[in-house]
Amino acid sequence: MDAAEYKHVVLGLIFLKYISDAFEDVVPLFVDEIGKEWEKDTAGVKDICLSESVFYVPPSSRWSYLQGRAKLSTIGKDIDDAMDAIEKDNPSLKGVLPKDYARPALDKQRLGELIDLMGSIALNNNGENKGKDVLGFVFEYFLGQFADAEGKKGGQFYTPSCIVKLLVAVLAPEAEKRVYDGCCGSGGMFVQSERFIELHEHRKGKISIYGQESNPTTFKLAKMNLAIRGIEAKIELGDTLMADKFPDLKVDYILANPPFNVSDYNINPAETHKWKYGIPPTGNANYAWLQHFLSKLAPNGAAGIVLANGSMSSDTATEGQIRRELIENDLVDCMVSLPTQLFYNTQIPACLWFLSRNKTNSKFRNRSNEILFIDAREMGTMISRKQKELTDKDIEIIADAYHNWRKCLNHDSPDSHDYHDIPGFCKSAAIEDVRKNNHILTPGRYIDFKEVADDVQAFDEKMKELTATLKKQMDKSEILDQAIKDNLAKIGFKI
Repeated sequence: MDAAEYKHVVLGLIFLKYISDAFEDVVPLFVDEIGKEWEKDTAGVKDICLSESVFYVPPSSRWSYLQGRAKLSTIGKDIDDAMDAIEKDNPSLKGVLPKDYARPALDKQRLGELIDLMGSIALNNNGENKGKDVLGFVFEYFLGQFADAEGKKGGQFYTPSCIVKLLVAVLAPEAEKRVYDGCCGSGGMFVQSERFIELHEHRKGKISIYGQESNPTTFKLAKMNLAIRGIEAKIELGDTLMADKFPDLKVDYILANPPFNVSDYNINPAETHKWKYGIPPTGNANYAWLQHFLSKLAPNGAAGIVLANGSMSSDTATEGQIRRELIENDLVDCMVSLPTQLFYNTQIPACLWFLSRNKTNSKFRNRSNEILFIDAREMGTMISRKQKELTDKDIEIIADAYHNWRKCLNHDSPDSHDYHDIPGFCKSAAIEDVRKNNHILTPGRYIDFKEVADDVQAFDEKMKELTATLKKQMDKSEILDQAIKDNLAKIGFKI
C-alpha cells in the first residue's frame, strides 16, 4: 500500500484505540455510580464520560468488539460503522473520523492483522502514558518516515516539538487569552500552549483557540488531536490567505509555522487592511503570511512565526520594501536563527520572527526602536544521523534571554544582572543599526564575534601537551617492540 494511504488508515485506528481505552478506564466509575447494569443507562454513562473528559464509545465501537471480529471479511465495514456510531454519540467529532475502511482496495486480511497488532498497545490515560501527546507523536512518526515517499516536505506539515516548545516558551501565553494559528497542521501549537499554562499556572489553561488548515486530512487530525485532550477549539477548513474563516478575529497570541517559500498561492486583494505594508510578491508567500498574522493581532498582541532564513534578507520584488515597513513601524521584536537539521525532510535553514503590536506595553519595559537578535545556530543535539533537536536547556537559555531583555530597564548598565549582550549569542540593536544594514534582519549581522583564545602562550601550552602525549605513546611502542623481540628470541627467531 502507498505510504500516503497507509498512514491515514493507521491514524484513524490509533484514535479509535485511544478513545476506547480511555472509555474502558472509567468503567469502574459506571459500576460505582450506576451499578452492574450500567450499560442500560446510556444517558447516565454519557454524563459520567462528560465529567471525566472522555468520549462515550458505544458497544459496537469498542476495541475489544472490533478485535473479536478482526478475522472476518466484514471488518472494514465494522470499523466504518464504529466510526459512524462514535460521531453520532459525540457531536464534537461530527465529520472528523475516517470512514473508508470498507473500500475494496483495502486488504481486509492485512487490516485484521493490523488490528490484532495494535491490540497489544496501551494508549490509555493511566500510568506513564498519562498526558502524553500520543497522536502528536504518531503523526510525527508518519510524517517523518513517509513524507519522502509522498514527495512532500515534512517541514511544511509538522513542526518538530522542540520548535513548538521554544515558540511557546518565548511568548509565554497566559490563561483566558486568545490563540490563533492560520496553518495549524495537527494542532501541536495549541496543545503545547495549554501545557505551558497548566505547568506555570498549575491549572488547566482556559484559552480560546482559533485555527485554520487547508489540508482536509490534516484538518481532521487536528480536530482529533484536540478532542482527545478535551481542548475546545474553533478549527476551520480552508485556504487562509485566500479565504480567511475568521475575518474579524483579533487575538493575543499567534504561533505558526506556515509552509516555507510557497510559490503557488493567491491572496484576497479585497482584504486591503492586511496588505498595508505592501502587496506580497506572487512567487513567495512568506510576506503574505507575516502580514496576515499581523492583521490578526490585538493592540497588545504578540506572534511567533517560523519562516525560511531567506525571509530575513530577501530583496526580491516587494519583500525588501515590506520588511522595511515592518521594521520602521516597530513591529519586529526579536529574531532567532535556528540550527540546521531540525525539520523532517527539508534542509531549508529556518528562523523565528517574534512580532509585537505594542512595544510600549506597560507590562514590560519600553522597547521602542530596539530589536533583540539571537543566534542559536550552534545549539541543539543530534538525535539521529541526520536529525537534530533543541534540548530543554537550549530552549530555556533562549527564552530567558528574551524575557530578561524584555523586562530589563537598563540592559546597558554594568550593574544590571538581568540582560547583557553576549558575543556569539545575542545582541540588542537599535533600529538605526538595522537601517545601516539595509533593513536586513539576519542576527549574524549584529551579534558581536565570540573571542577565541589563540595567543602564543595558549599555543605553547597546547604544543607541550601534544608533545608529552606523543612521547608517552612512543615509549609504550618501544616497550611493546622489545617485548615482541624477546618472545620471538625464545622460539629461535632473532631480529
